[in-house]
Amino acid sequence: MKSFTVRLADWQTDAPALRIIRETVFVREQHVPVELEWDEFDVSCLHLLALDSAGNPIGTARLLPDGHIGRMAVLREWRGHSVGSALLLC
Repeated sequence: MKSFTVRLADWQTDAPALRIIRETVFVREQHVPVELEWDEFDVSCLHLLALDSAGNPIGTARLLPDGHIGRMAVLREWRGHSVGSALLLC
């Protein structure tokens, strides 16, 4: 089983890692237009970041101020290893 951790992320300092995951999954894989991926809510959301044992970003999710979960993404090679479940449990 692959080892990873999940932690709270700070948009100001962790944005590059969060962006890498979301651009890979949503923009490149799912062909979401980049202008639809980024919105004004990121600054006010609670973000989670999953990291592999080497500290590389592998997954993310955000919680909107109204309680909705969104923008949950896990890199392809980590899917099926409970990263998404761990993000939801945090």
